[in-house]
Amino acid sequence: MNRHEPQRPPVDPELVERVVVSIYEEPLLCYLGSTKLPSRAAIDELVELLREIVFPGFFGRRGLTHISLPLHIQELLSGVAIRAEEQIRSCLRYAQDIDEQVADCPESAECDRLARETTRAFLQHVPELREMIASDVRAAYDGDPAAHHHDETIFCYPGVEAIFTHRIAHYLYERDVPLLPRLIQEASHSRTGIDIHPGAQIGRSFFIDHGGGVVVGETAVIGEGCRLYQGVTLGAKSFAKDEKGVLLRTGEKRHPTLGDRVTIYAGAVVLGGDTHIGDDCVIAGSVFVTRSVPEGHVVRQKSPELVLRSNTEIMGSVSQDDEIPAGG
Repeated sequence: MNRHEPQRPPVDPELVERVVVSIYEEPLLCYLGSTKLPSRAAIDELVELLREIVFPGFFGRRGLTHISLPLHIQELLSGVAIRAEEQIRSCLRYAQDIDEQVADCPESAECDRLARETTRAFLQHVPELREMIASDVRAAYDGDPAAHHHDETIFCYPGVEAIFTHRIAHYLYERDVPLLPRLIQEASHSRTGIDIHPGAQIGRSFFIDHGGGVVVGETAVIGEGCRLYQGVTLGAKSFAKDEKGVLLRTGEKRHPTLGDRVTIYAGAVVLGGDTHIGDDCVIAGSVFVTRSVPEGHVVRQKSPELVLRSNTEIMGSVSQDDEIPAGG
């Protein structure tokens, strides 16, 4: 043993046995046997390779030239192909393992074939993916006077990060790849605070400003040129349940539809699969919307009554023994 290596403290064998027994008694929290689970580390590597392909020179290798770029892109695409096929195959086999009806993959060879075909199609989709994300970067710059350059939105804006990963995850979701789209999107959610389900359909030139607390549900549909601010929720009114109160996973549309060029300001909540917000509408901050809005309308609440009192007036009305409420 290396004399510089810290000595491990002894572990009570009885404690080991208790933990192992608890694992056997609660199989929900463990996955034993052959490893079919996807790798979060490999998925992170896959996303970073794609980030470098979408934004060459911004991330990863620097100093690229017109001469070096083709070979570099070839290397990146090769790395994406290896990792994507491996992780798609793992997710297909995992889905088969937990429920044969989840994935149409009855044989390992069939999983291999589907993984290869999906990966090949995804690689062919990369130029279109870059075009879509370029429209999102332009929307971020055009929609925020605080942005001094397009580069700033690429480097700094969580909304650009969120839509970048969403467009990757959504492509895989549309091709019925299990689990992987959620893993990709939830990693972005943890970084940005923006929660977009991979199933949400989002048009070109999409921008989320500031971003924290935004929630976009699985069956939401968002048109082109839309803009959301922090704290916006596109959610469901309620969830169907059976007679025992268990949620039914029916696949029905639960989340709203936004037309083109819709702006929703901070803290607004729009709910319901039958709620349609028409083209060119503006939803003001903190509004609660559960019914459709015709195109070209502004939705806002009546302004609350504001009461202004000077500090000296407040202090004069409070005795020295009284506490002043937090916030004045």
